[in-house]
Amino acid sequence: MKYIEKNGKILATNLQQFNIGQILECGQCFRFEKLGEDFYSLVAFGQCLFVQQNGSRAEFWYENAPLPLGEFERVWLDYFDIKRDYGVIQAKIAHSDPIMRRAVDFAPGIRLLNQDPWEMLISFIISQNNRIPQIKQVIKNICEAFGEGCAFPTPQQLANATAEDFRALKVGFRDKYLVDAVAHVLSGNLKAQRDKSIATADLREQLLAVKGIGEKVAHCILLMGYGRHDSFPVDVWVQRVMERLYFDDKKTSVAKIHQFAAEQWGENAAFANQYLFHYIRMNP
Repeated sequence: MKYIEKNGKILATNLQQFNIGQILECGQCFRFEKLGEDFYSLVAFGQCLFVQQNGSRAEFWYENAPLPLGEFERVWLDYFDIKRDYGVIQAKIAHSDPIMRRAVDFAPGIRLLNQDPWEMLISFIISQNNRIPQIKQVIKNICEAFGEGCAFPTPQQLANATAEDFRALKVGFRDKYLVDAVAHVLSGNLKAQRDKSIATADLREQLLAVKGIGEKVAHCILLMGYGRHDSFPVDVWVQRVMERLYFDDKKTSVAKIHQFAAEQWGENAAFANQYLFHYIRMNP
């Protein structure tokens, strides 16, 4: 990819394995809006970013201020994981695997976003037994009630929020889970920043200690928030596609699916997961 700053925007050309619609619509994030064909706004790191794509070209800009080249390089290149060669990853996971090749070919422009662990912790607790429009609305409610501008509220800003406060924002039964998650972060029992020195297994145990977080949500947070690419979230969609296409339509335990994913895709399991999840969700 090549990019330049022009009239307060960033113009990127020669984009490979990058499709803004596939990236945002594949279930890994919630704070975005579709404004037109391959034209989206998204909110991350306290900024509202607009992205409009036309084939291998895309423009990136802020609503009310120029997007400096240095800030694009420092924040958004990492957020969109642009420096990673997804062509290599796709070749590895689809090698001798015609099922994965179908999933990759269906949405080759998916990239795994490098998102804020704290925001993903709260977002995926909210996501339990919930539809995406409702998830997006609840997150918006929390940001408007406790945040500043478009920024996601910090743990300190939610420190005094009660279950009743959360319930008033339409979080439903997840109210007490959110209170407990805030307490775990503020007490230091769960670190809400990326830290590669913490083993994935240890981080998983810390997440499971939070009320309301089970295996599926823990793996979602590990992947979407902490960037642990050996994670493999198994929800109803992933279990369905794994059983149907890899286990001959046989009922299969989540533990066995995790074992299969680790053996089949190893350190790239998370990428395989996202391609499969999007593929089966769009082709039920």
